[in-house]
Amino acid sequence: MWTVIYIAPTAKVADRLKTRLADEGFLVQTRPISLSKQQYEILVPSGELEEVQEVLNSILHS
Repeated sequence: MWTVIYIAPTAKVADRLKTRLADEGFLVQTRPISLSKQQYEILVPSGELEEVQEVLNSILHS
């Protein structure tokens, strides 16, 4: 099962986060929330949630 870990404000931010998390070895998906808003969900397998959250926090705060 996939779990949303972050809502990215733009496609560019979503792609950057997806690439950084994939480089760390995680499976990552992105999907648009709606066509009217440029927001994207970042999803990861629920079994990797805690590990990904730690890595995501370090990426966001760097």
